[in-house]
Amino acid sequence: MDLNPSVVTYTDGMAADALERFSLRLEDLGYESLWVPELFGREPFATASFVLARTTRLKVATGIANVYARDALITAQARHTLAELSGGRFFLGLGVSHPPMAEAHGEEWIAPVRKMRSYLETIENTKVPSPAAPEPAPIWIAAHGPGLLALAAARTEGANTYLMPLAHTTRAREILGPGKRLNVVVPSCLCEDAAIARRVGRKALGMYLPLPAYRQQWTQWGFGEADFEDGGSDHLIDSLVAWGSAAEIRVRLRALRAAGASHIALSPLNPEGGKPDWKLLEALAP
Repeated sequence: MDLNPSVVTYTDGMAADALERFSLRLEDLGYESLWVPELFGREPFATASFVLARTTRLKVATGIANVYARDALITAQARHTLAELSGGRFFLGLGVSHPPMAEAHGEEWIAPVRKMRSYLETIENTKVPSPAAPEPAPIWIAAHGPGLLALAAARTEGANTYLMPLAHTTRAREILGPGKRLNVVVPSCLCEDAAIARRVGRKALGMYLPLPAYRQQWTQWGFGEADFEDGGSDHLIDSLVAWGSAAEIRVRLRALRAAGASHIALSPLNPEGGKPDWKLLEALAP
């Protein structure tokens, strides 16, 4: 395959030895990086450190770290430390998440662009008095709307997008300009049975479907209230989840590249449930 993708997946359910084996297998398959999400399980920077210590080539990203979960000074230290100790194999992915996550951390929700701008300024202005990596860890921010995308273009190395249709990738590239990295996360299901693939897709989208920020974005890209009912319409699921044969999924990924994505991060959905689907990861490995 001509894409050299990354993998973003929930790893909190893996025991330490299973996470190590998972990471080493991704490395052997040639994946660029493993992205560690932040929910309420393992702390993502500690998890990234574990994976980096047990691999030699695989890069690791926070995908994404919630800016309400820790102050920007601590994040600047973590960015510096992991870049140094891994020899430059760490990427810092940040996001404002959603109001319930801010509330869970006892923080007041602030307008996303204002919050992220302030957070980035603190990171930029923080000097960490310890040995530095040859290059600072790149910063990417989760960005869907024009304000955050413009901020990504002005202050970071790029942006991450998730659960957006193809047309959004074209628009995101226009806002970012040609020199920034556009990471597009693609939920992918190696399954040619439409009913099963859509059921798996609906389960994956279940936690996002009620969130106002996603609904607002989807509405701007032509989806209506009927698309949000009963777990999501076929049209919504088919627009956001790449499913089918390996060849069909590759077509979707290449279309995203043609639309402006500079990098693809696969979110592997297993049609049999449970663990990430190694059939898919092997079929789409670089």
